[in-house]
Amino acid sequence: MDYIAKTAALNKETADCVIVGLFNPRKLSPSARKLDSLYRGAITQACQRGIAKSALGQAVTLHNSNRSKHAHIIVVGCGDKEHFSAHAFQKALSAGISEAKKCNAGTVINSLVEMPIMQCDLQTRVQASVLPSKAAIYRYTHTKPKAGKACHSLKKMKFLASQSSELAILRQGKKFGQAIAAGMNLTKDLRNLPGNICTPAYLAEQALALKDEYPQLRVTVLEEPQMEKLGMGALLSVSHGSVQPAKLVTMEYRGGPSDARPAVLVGKGITFDTGGISLKPGSAMDEMKFDMCGAGSVLGTLKACCAMNIPLNVVGVIACAENMPGGKASRPGDVVTTMSGQTVEILNTDAEGRLVLCDALTYIEKFDPETVIDIATLTGACIVALGHVPCGLMSNDELLVEDLYRAGDLTGDRTWRLPLWDDYQSQLDSNFADMANIGGRWAGTITAACFLSRFTEKYRWAHLDIAGVAWHSQGKQKGATGRPVPLLTQYLLSQAYPSGH
Repeated sequence: MDYIAKTAALNKETADCVIVGLFNPRKLSPSARKLDSLYRGAITQACQRGIAKSALGQAVTLHNSNRSKHAHIIVVGCGDKEHFSAHAFQKALSAGISEAKKCNAGTVINSLVEMPIMQCDLQTRVQASVLPSKAAIYRYTHTKPKAGKACHSLKKMKFLASQSSELAILRQGKKFGQAIAAGMNLTKDLRNLPGNICTPAYLAEQALALKDEYPQLRVTVLEEPQMEKLGMGALLSVSHGSVQPAKLVTMEYRGGPSDARPAVLVGKGITFDTGGISLKPGSAMDEMKFDMCGAGSVLGTLKACCAMNIPLNVVGVIACAENMPGGKASRPGDVVTTMSGQTVEILNTDAEGRLVLCDALTYIEKFDPETVIDIATLTGACIVALGHVPCGLMSNDELLVEDLYRAGDLTGDRTWRLPLWDDYQSQLDSNFADMANIGGRWAGTITAACFLSRFTEKYRWAHLDIAGVAWHSQGKQKGATGRPVPLLTQYLLSQAYPSGH
């Protein structure tokens, strides 16, 4: 899909359809008013007859003559103006794009970018517009090539500037939006692949392929013998039961000053999780191919950083392994020594994500990070607590939490903070090691983060539990979402451009 930014008047620009907004109570957006005047009150009449409604996400198509410049006008409800957030904007635009697909529109003028979003400037609105339009035409084709032949009519989306001073803003917004969307698509593709293709070695290969695409990226891959020399007993304990060797992949993007400390992203890359000896139930175990979603997020975010040429130093580390039962697999009750020197009693081999992450979180101390964010499909308990709406967020730094909250608000890729109080740490007590890898039935998301916190005391750190948002489980929507790439990229943009971009 092409994105075009140009200076033009709406009444002179041709398109198959125009998407305009409607706030409560029946308040037409500026472009809606222009079209209403151009087409003899058609939108006002539709509102009066109850055809066009202002409830958020309700969309209706008004048909014009094919001889007019706009064959269709799509009126989308945007709800209350004072509550129109980035999340609401994307919901409204998604509804408009769905209508555009129904009427086989090839070219769409997106006039929703003129709608005022809380805390969002014009560039951010354009950037946010690309994501739902790209999502609408995304197709997974790697093991289902016929899906690529599925017809969709959407070819172009236009953003119109009313004055030349806006044009550069529109172009920058679409550039950043396309970069983030490309990162999300890479993330989706990797997540949707089956475990027999997307192995630890495959993820390492994809990082190297990213380096070939973007020469400014430096990639190193640690093999198991190297990890063993570094003392990564926790990470290696996970891969022992599998014929697939573990990989620790580092991607260094240096877009900032050479002496500037980097932002570091650490992703859990369990390419398939059977639970190991603590075997999972068979129901929906196919979805355990998604247990590498954290790693996929890091790869997608690094791709977006490269495409945007973001002026910031960013390091991505993915800890990749396959968790299988086998003669060499870890047993419940085993004790392993982490790279930090701390020992862990493995009470449950299905709590493996924190074991690969803890050694990676120790390893990245070498980069002297400014901030560290780990991303992991870590606990089902997070879904119980928060459902499928926000990521779970836990952190040892208040400013980092605020920055991530703001990034979530600007992208609609939201987070919600859970406590990380010392009161929970005692649940990890072990009679046989410095700590256990699980903390019992209660507060499972928090105790998992408490475990990780013991390896992150030397830097500012946040943990994102993405178990509830990384993929859809049901029906035709089943598959990866691409979250939290928008959250992570917006956070990095805020660090690169502290005064706005």
